[in-house]
Amino acid sequence: MTTEWPAIRIELPSWVDEVVRAHPGPLDDAAAMGLAIALARGVMERGEGGPFGAVVVDAAGNLVAPGMNRVLASGQSWAHAEMIALAIAQRQSGTHDLATAPGAPLTLVTAGEPCAMCLGAIPWSGVSRVVAGAREADIAAAGFDEGDKPAAGLESLGRRGIEVRRDVRRAEAARVLSDYAAAGGPIY
Repeated sequence: MTTEWPAIRIELPSWVDEVVRAHPGPLDDAAAMGLAIALARGVMERGEGGPFGAVVVDAAGNLVAPGMNRVLASGQSWAHAEMIALAIAQRQSGTHDLATAPGAPLTLVTAGEPCAMCLGAIPWSGVSRVVAGAREADIAAAGFDEGDKPAAGLESLGRRGIEVRRDVRRAEAARVLSDYAAAGGPIY
C-alpha cells in the first residue's frame, strides 16, 4: 500500500515584487535592512502574519532572495522570514550550502534578531554574515517568544566564523513590531 503524503509548498505573495522593485540594488547593509523592514511591514499591513522580514544578499549587494513570515499564511510553524529567505536563496543558487553559491559570501539581513529556530539554522545555511535590526527585547516587547537561545545569542555565531552586525535601523524595525502589537495582531 502506497500513501501519498502532501507536498509542502510556501509561496510568496504577489505584492513582494512591488516591494523589491522599490528597493533597487546594489544594497548595502542599511538598504538591505530597509527592504527587510518593508517586507515585514507589508506582511503586517496586509494581515498575513507576524511582522518579520529578511533578505539574502550577495557580496556585491545584489538581492538573492526575499523572505517574510508565512506562518499563518501556510499553517507551518517553521515558516519564519529567515527560513524562507534562506530556502529561496538555496533554491535560487542550486545548493544547500550558500558558502559555495554564486556571489558568495552571502549575508542574511533580518528585521529582527533570529529566534532560537532560525539562529540554529544559520550555521548550516552557509551565510557568512548576519545583519539584524530589532533586538530580542524589542521582539519580546511586542509579545513574541523567541525560544530558548544560547546565552551568547547572536554572538554564538562568531564561534563558527559568521560575522554579526546588530542594530541596523533598529528604531525603524522595532516600530514595525510595536505597530503590530498596538494593532492587536495575533501573537504566536
